[in-house]
Amino acid sequence: MDSLPLVFALTFLAAGFVKGVSGMGLPTVAMGVLGTLIPPVAAAGLLIVPSFVTNVLQFFSGPQPRRTALRFWPMMLAITVGTVAALPLMVRADPRLASALLGVALLGYAVFTLFAAPRTIPARAERAASPAVGLVTGVITGVTGVFVIPAVPYLQALGLRKDELVQALGLSFTVSTLAMAAGLAGYGAFETAGMLHSCLLVVPALAGVWLGQRFRERISQKAFRRGFLIVLAILGLQMIGKAMISA
Repeated sequence: MDSLPLVFALTFLAAGFVKGVSGMGLPTVAMGVLGTLIPPVAAAGLLIVPSFVTNVLQFFSGPQPRRTALRFWPMMLAITVGTVAALPLMVRADPRLASALLGVALLGYAVFTLFAAPRTIPARAERAASPAVGLVTGVITGVTGVFVIPAVPYLQALGLRKDELVQALGLSFTVSTLAMAAGLAGYGAFETAGMLHSCLLVVPALAGVWLGQRFRERISQKAFRRGFLIVLAILGLQMIGKAMISA
């Protein structure tokens, strides 16, 4: 399709906008939209560079990157292990199955976030919980290319200050991106052409982040969050339905 490059650019512009407003959501939006057009493993390849660049900037813009890295390194190590171990399921799976699993992940995240009651995890449980959460997040990342479950709800439940939470999310997403890139390269699914296209998509992604940051104070966070999650749920349902019809 001749229009695909434009669709890719607009997708990353929109995904960057969501990230600029909320501090997260770029991989979720990008995988959700692109996963309806191309196989998830190809979408994951396009995601690598824009996700890495925007998340590194987010991580280092926080107050204490070294302290955050030292606090969460067990979780980051587990994310890496889980992602690399699970990636063969995305790389080798039937594209319809991979799309259906991505749809389930998007729908599950949207429904959980919309309706689940906020929870608080005591500090004493963090040492045991972080590696377990990281491993599950890594497995889901490896299968679907979506980094958010259960890492985002877990980090939100730790009671971090806003700037600490944004920085921790940047670290988690950066590690997930690097682990996915290493895994795709190791399984021969990360091609040179895909790398070039991924680099080019950094421009609309950064433009979207900039626009989102400018509009952050003008948008109702509650309404934006609800609308964003509803769109993710619709995308997830569409992907599941498409996979079932083509089966």
